[in-house]
Amino acid sequence: MLLKTEKVYFKNLNAIRFIAALGVILYHIESYKKVLKIDDRRVNDSMEIIGPLGVILFFVLSGFLITYLLLTEQQVTGTIHIKNFYVRRILRIWPLYFLIVFLAFFVFPFIDFMILEGYERHKTWSSIGYKLFLFVIFLPNLVLMLFGRVPYAGQTWSIGAEEQFYLVWPWLVKFVKNKWILIAGVILMYWIIAYIIDNVLPDHKYTKILWAFWITTPIQCMSIGGFFALIIFEKNKASLFLQKIIFYKWLQWAVLIIIILLISIAVKFPYLDREIYAVLFGILICNFAYNEHRIFSMENSVLNYLGKISYGLYMYHMIFVVFTMRVLQYSIGVYNVLLYPMVILLTIFVASISYKYFEKPFINHKNAFVSITSGEEAKES
Repeated sequence: MLLKTEKVYFKNLNAIRFIAALGVILYHIESYKKVLKIDDRRVNDSMEIIGPLGVILFFVLSGFLITYLLLTEQQVTGTIHIKNFYVRRILRIWPLYFLIVFLAFFVFPFIDFMILEGYERHKTWSSIGYKLFLFVIFLPNLVLMLFGRVPYAGQTWSIGAEEQFYLVWPWLVKFVKNKWILIAGVILMYWIIAYIIDNVLPDHKYTKILWAFWITTPIQCMSIGGFFALIIFEKNKASLFLQKIIFYKWLQWAVLIIIILLISIAVKFPYLDREIYAVLFGILICNFAYNEHRIFSMENSVLNYLGKISYGLYMYHMIFVVFTMRVLQYSIGVYNVLLYPMVILLTIFVASISYKYFEKPFINHKNAFVSITSGEEAKES
């Protein structure tokens, strides 16, 4: 067992996790009204971007926290125990990920109530060997590009994207001495590869698949999260100068108001859309997590708990979006009044049970592979 020599707990991160998950849930509630032919009206503009932005927020937050923990481990222990890093990822991510994949292929296709039109069992099971293989090696975003949506498992594309990023990230953090150059290099590499795929490679169906796959592997957003982790981790003049700028109270308010306005009018930037939002999110994450003079705090027991089960909220919510819509399909007048709270409450209920009885036993085994105590364990110790 590794000796725990450092504790890392950032306030407000659980609240931010819940906000990100809630954005994705609201997005899917609205978009699936059309899928289930309940409401053919165009999805609200704000709702069209709130889901994708929720995922970007997840990416930035994940890149921020994992990078900070890796840097702390390297500083405290003199190295990064990469095997232990992967074991921790496996114990936290894999059980629920594979449960959702199992349900999507071997349970819901046999429940008529949950089958979506156009996604009947024969379609879900077509090329099932290839699909399952890609899910097993954490390429669900490639499944989406090659074979289309697999109902109830479509949200796993972002889990695959994170796992692909973390396949190489701890190695880079461990062996590249200049972390600023590392992060800048990864972001630049992402843009260069994107440019080559989009402008240099021949116009072919496989090029289009490659392009679609590459843009669902947003390593630049996670690297931007790593950039902000480096700002608060390093204690040199450059970092302290950047901290001073992003910690200005007027800047915190300005960024928060800008994000709200951009979402309310559904702004999609023609270039660097995800990168611009990632930077704005990164500024707020730094302040909410680290700045003692943050504009306000979301640190409370309710949001902490909802953030703690946010992985379950994200993974289970599609089941209850469809289930609740089926149940309420023929209700009159009170459909939307009941729909939102029912989806959210059912998802919270099941995610809570899942966390306590299914996920937590795996999480408890992480302690044998931890050198830096973080999250709830650091808070409680």
